[in-house]
Amino acid sequence: MTERWAMGGELSVARIGYGAMKLTGWPRGDRPGREAALAILRRAVELGVNHIDTSHYYARDGVAANELIREALHPYPDDLVIVTKVGALVEGSDLALPAAQKTGLTPGNLRRGVEANLRTLGVDRLDVVNLRMGDLDRTGTPLAEPLETLLALRDEGLIRHLGVSNVTAAEFEEARRIAPIACVQNLYNLARRDDDPLVDACAKAGIAYVPFFPVGGFQPVTAAHLEAVAARHRATVPQVALAWLLARSPNILPIPGTGSLAHLEENVAAGTLRLSAEDLAELG
Repeated sequence: MTERWAMGGELSVARIGYGAMKLTGWPRGDRPGREAALAILRRAVELGVNHIDTSHYYARDGVAANELIREALHPYPDDLVIVTKVGALVEGSDLALPAAQKTGLTPGNLRRGVEANLRTLGVDRLDVVNLRMGDLDRTGTPLAEPLETLLALRDEGLIRHLGVSNVTAAEFEEARRIAPIACVQNLYNLARRDDDPLVDACAKAGIAYVPFFPVGGFQPVTAAHLEAVAARHRATVPQVALAWLLARSPNILPIPGTGSLAHLEENVAAGTLRLSAEDLAELG
């Protein structure tokens, strides 16, 4: 896995990262045991992964992603980039609350979220913090005020770079007028391509585009033509889905999450899979 991207113009990351959400089973689903989770994180770094996505609210039943990352990897390798997020959710259980009770976008709770990430990860400054929008009704949920709060926290030295997540194209443009944006993290994969124009806009601006659910998340990407391409390469369908993302644009940095050591190794190996023009045409 040799391809890299300079996030924020300075943080050199391997293009396939790792999303830590599945280590906790949040918001639903199975999770690996604690020792297996720690082994997955350590193996990811051994394989050259140096971009880990997490959040303080990725936590369920006493299992928290940040605490697993800290136990497995602290003191952190010099080149490890940990990207976290804050937004309408203050705690993992907030997901089930009515919109009016999701109060994470207030200045006080944004600071609380940043401080929780600092504390649980065991760092003095966060590499990248994404402002996650879209967990509330778009109506009446402005981006400017919470992003300005994070910009002030960056100026205090608590954050190195800012990103945005789950945003519309208009929100992306608004964010760029307020603060330097290092990355955009949105839903995007072979089957969900609504963000095609935003991917290209980010590439033109030199901004990383980080697709969450890069192989489909809770609804895995699958199709006959995808299986045919995978068979030609003696690869798995998720590997082809990841290789397609890497071929789509050089600023795309997938963060596949898994609770399986074998799947982790397959995901990282997808970084060496090169799809032909025929493959890409077949995939559409």
